[in-house]
Amino acid sequence: MQRALGMLVCALLLIPDAVAAQTKLQDNVDQAVTILERFRETSEQSIPAAVMRDAKGLAILTVLKAGLLFSGQGGLGLVVARRTSGWLNIAYGRAAGWSGPSAIATGGAGFGFQVGAEVTDYVMVLNTDDAVKAFSRDGNVALGGDLSVAAGPVGRAASAAGPPTAAIYSYSRSKGLFAGFSVTGTVIVTRNGANAKYYGRNVTPAEILSGRVKPPPSAERLDYELAKF
Repeated sequence: MQRALGMLVCALLLIPDAVAAQTKLQDNVDQAVTILERFRETSEQSIPAAVMRDAKGLAILTVLKAGLLFSGQGGLGLVVARRTSGWLNIAYGRAAGWSGPSAIATGGAGFGFQVGAEVTDYVMVLNTDDAVKAFSRDGNVALGGDLSVAAGPVGRAASAAGPPTAAIYSYSRSKGLFAGFSVTGTVIVTRNGANAKYYGRNVTPAEILSGRVKPPPSAERLDYELAKF
């Protein structure tokens, strides 16, 4: 067991793009822009316009998963919420838009037949107000526990899919190889320290996602990319 866990740690450390290096929220903002661009450019795997149009919020993460017999995963990212009031994005001429980003992290562990490692980009579409509220609390969000999660529809199938079937739709793009099956408990937590450094003061996720906190100019690229969906 100890040997397997040791090899897992080594795998996490040896991957050059390990998400643990992205400790600053600005790094996550830049990565989120890249992730959204990749999803938008890949038409067959793109998030349908109908899903994005009705989204209450988005959680965007890059997650590293690796294992040999035992598996572990960890990732960093951000969450944003759609706003119809509060801070107005005058730069883009809209009275409604998206909130500033709130830093989040995820982790989990599992057991099963695992070989390899992979880096996966996730875009989680928050379909309900309750999903946004869960991310607004200064605590843990248990995926599949507190909130139902389902694979999101793709392509034209979404136009006739009707109302969302889960509080969160998950979309992913993977790089690397991972074989096997595991039962993984995943939680998402707020990175309060990263938020404080990014906004220059202590702020809560509720303040950020409600639009009461004006994001810095460095967040404009993310807002601009979100407006394309």
